[in-house]
Amino acid sequence: MSQDPTPDFKDELRATALMAGFSLLRVTAPDRLGAAGPRLHEFLAHGRHGDMEWMANHADRRADVLALWPDVKSVIMLGFNYAPAENPIATAVAADRGVISAYARGRDYHDVIKKALREIAGKVQARTGADVKIFVDTAPLMEKPLAQAAGLGWQGKHTNLVSRQAGGSWLFLGAILTTAVLEPDEGEADHCGSCTRCLDACPTQAFPAPYQLDARRCIAYLTIEHKGPIAREFRTAIGNRVFGCDDCLAVCPWNKFAEAARDHRIAARAETANPPLGELLMLDDASFRLRFAGTPIKRTGRDRFVRNCLIAAGNSGDKTLLPMTITLLADTSPLVRGMAVWALRELAGAAAVADQRRLYPRDADDAVEREWREAITS
Repeated sequence: MSQDPTPDFKDELRATALMAGFSLLRVTAPDRLGAAGPRLHEFLAHGRHGDMEWMANHADRRADVLALWPDVKSVIMLGFNYAPAENPIATAVAADRGVISAYARGRDYHDVIKKALREIAGKVQARTGADVKIFVDTAPLMEKPLAQAAGLGWQGKHTNLVSRQAGGSWLFLGAILTTAVLEPDEGEADHCGSCTRCLDACPTQAFPAPYQLDARRCIAYLTIEHKGPIAREFRTAIGNRVFGCDDCLAVCPWNKFAEAARDHRIAARAETANPPLGELLMLDDASFRLRFAGTPIKRTGRDRFVRNCLIAAGNSGDKTLLPMTITLLADTSPLVRGMAVWALRELAGAAAVADQRRLYPRDADDAVEREWREAITS
């Protein structure tokens, strides 16, 4: 049987959260999503979720916390600062290196945050006897609108959360749903004002309007979630970003309040700190899994990752990458073969593609065959 917590219980939870690595802990009620539900349905109706079918699955539960869990009384939202020590845009200038998003350079945040959430949820359960459920970006729960309702920050024009208190635009979010009744905190107002830096910085113009994102044009989506070949119109704009994109986050003026993250669990590894493209192009499935074990990159898989690296190679102008690119023309993955054709065309020209074409019969994959034709004739 659950018991009402004492008035200072939230302060105890905040202290526990700080010890566990979180920067912020605040509480909201489950019915405070506001307009987030209708906006989700509009987003889905326009098809802006692309390949992310999981967003459309159980959309009604995603748009209503009580539909997800009817017994929930309180939502505890937590923010975990992962701000990089250096501006990611400034470190992305070396064209012969693959740029990896700041959030993915250390241990997988799902594992780090889930473990910390269990500690806090356990305290809630022990003190109140209430039921608890924890969420880290893996269930139909709208964490960002709930975080704004709880007062962690607000959803900026780039649709990501912005905090004046910690992290700026660099916050991982975790949630604890509970049947315990906790006093809600005050929500956060929007402080973007007239600023449009995040919208202007997007290389692929993925924002049709402020506070709206078309994921199908977003480099983070294209390099991580998208399963097929990346459309030609986006390849040059991708540059050397091989996993994610931080541009709209990095230019936010509110980052002046963000202190660099100090938690060793999410610190960048040598394997992920913008490694040389030449190394990445040589990864087979086994070496890919070994190199990126325990990081978010592993979940994308070798084929999609090497696809991205070939786009970066094609944009690099670095002809020392030609031998690896030519080798990948015969890769077992059509996703890789197609991008290898494009990268060869960018690095060496149509004549070089035509020379290589003589060595290969017609590809069984139609998309790869189109890449050959377009690379030779365009």
